[in-house]
Amino acid sequence: MRSQPGRRVAVLPGGTGPRAVAALLAALPAALDGTGPAVRPTDPALRPPSPVTAPPGVAALVTTSGSTSGTGRLVALDGAGLLASAHATHARLAGPGQWVTCLPVHHVAGLQVLVRSVVAGTRPVVLDTTAGFRAAELAAAVRRLDPGRPGYLSLVPTQLARVMADDDAVAALRGLAAVLVGGARTAAPLLDEARAAGLTVVTTYGMTETGGGCVYDGVPLDGVEVEVDAESRVWLGGPVLARGYLDDEAADRETFQVRDGRRRLRTNDRGELTGGRLTVLGRLDDVVLTGGLNVSAGAVEQALGDLPGLGEAVVVGVPDEHWGAVVTVVATAAPPLEELREHVAARLGRHHAPRALVRVPALPLRGPGKVDRLGAAALARDLLAGADPGTERLP
Repeated sequence: MRSQPGRRVAVLPGGTGPRAVAALLAALPAALDGTGPAVRPTDPALRPPSPVTAPPGVAALVTTSGSTSGTGRLVALDGAGLLASAHATHARLAGPGQWVTCLPVHHVAGLQVLVRSVVAGTRPVVLDTTAGFRAAELAAAVRRLDPGRPGYLSLVPTQLARVMADDDAVAALRGLAAVLVGGARTAAPLLDEARAAGLTVVTTYGMTETGGGCVYDGVPLDGVEVEVDAESRVWLGGPVLARGYLDDEAADRETFQVRDGRRRLRTNDRGELTGGRLTVLGRLDDVVLTGGLNVSAGAVEQALGDLPGLGEAVVVGVPDEHWGAVVTVVATAAPPLEELREHVAARLGRHHAPRALVRVPALPLRGPGKVDRLGAAALARDLLAGADPGTERLP
């Protein structure tokens, strides 16, 4: 989709700081109703972007994280689509309420917290995580919410894991109407632990191109349409769809397509629909060709999801002269490689079992909670080549 003259764009600072949140909150109402310029919140760590104009009706320009491609794209989000998403969220949860904002507002999840606040007529409690996320500070922020309104919070899985390690934070979050968790796959044991502790956790699936989460706990929001084709590819439709990409016409044509007379988003995710509930199985482009056979990294990650002792983890392929590539687990904590192999083999078969393990202090990220798969693969390759003490590898 080409940038079209018609609407000015206000470039605003992103991040999680109170000034960034206040500036975007002040500009959003006019951006959403079309009486003012569209907004473009930007990562404060990057240099200011080149000026662009927005097509009529577009309220916000947001850059994707590019967690698998390595390159983000500039997404044009309609005001009507952002509002549809906010109203559908309120309808699915406990109605309009007050939010804690702790995700960067230059990413769609953080932006949507502010859109929902505008729709609800409330002002969010701001938790600045520029210097890092601390569960104790989150607990204090949650306790500043108006007890007379439903309280909400949006987190990424890494943040939820830190909450669960802090008893006071868990106690504070029990009073919330919902804790949305998205941006990356959330391990089943972590979800079970949080729900058993009394937290109303709602998993979300979506992306910048859908204005954020559009499927909650596997069920599409009102107006959202989900299809899974013969190749198990997930297609999304409905009023939440973005207008398109402003900076990549080829990707725009490939991603936003018309199917059966209706505009759809062609995702790179594999999934299955059972009784109207979507289960995301991984990505279509996460296949590792090893020993002449294809292994889905997403399937291996899911198989590892209930393994005790495994921290945050991602599965990647690392080039190998003999195998072509080896299935490699990159994790913040893990039991021995042989235990990983037995666990996966029992669920998927021996060929899927990882042949290498790389332990790291933290997974490389691109955007809030999104693992940088390219970065993780490069890190694993370098550490394995250097025989780092935190690595294990079969011949």
